[in-house]
Amino acid sequence: MAARLTDKEITALIAETKPLPADYIARTQTKPKRGHKERELELTGKNGSEFRLILRQSLLNSLDFSVILAYQVPGKNQSLRLRRYNGKSHEHTNTLESQTFYDFHVHTATERYQEVGMREDSFAEPTDRFADFQGAIHCMLKDCGFALPQDPQKNLFPEVE
Repeated sequence: MAARLTDKEITALIAETKPLPADYIARTQTKPKRGHKERELELTGKNGSEFRLILRQSLLNSLDFSVILAYQVPGKNQSLRLRRYNGKSHEHTNTLESQTFYDFHVHTATERYQEVGMREDSFAEPTDRFADFQGAIHCMLKDCGFALPQDPQKNLFPEVE
């Protein structure tokens, strides 16, 4: 049976602190793979939850990208996409709301869409918070509980910060 999450569980998982490794920039540099660039980074949250940060961008269309936060369901070979930041490369329809738009958008997993048998992250909202792949990554890191590693160089002269 497929795992399902409640809206409360989804919110808690998105908010869970996800420490990034010191070399996260190098480990998230995308590499060519069948028509797009891709990279994945596995992370463990402060509460022990397992996550994957998935980065994908088309080699042909720079506006065709996804920045995904996936949750690995404990004890199952299943992951659920909690958030997905997509480029302005396609039209999106929220089926339950009968709402269609063509814009940059952010998908969020919802209990409602899971209950009717749709993908957990089928619901999306248009956004003007990013306009490119790097901007989407920045929003993901800011919105989803990621903790940047401490920069030891910053602490050398704290009075300058």
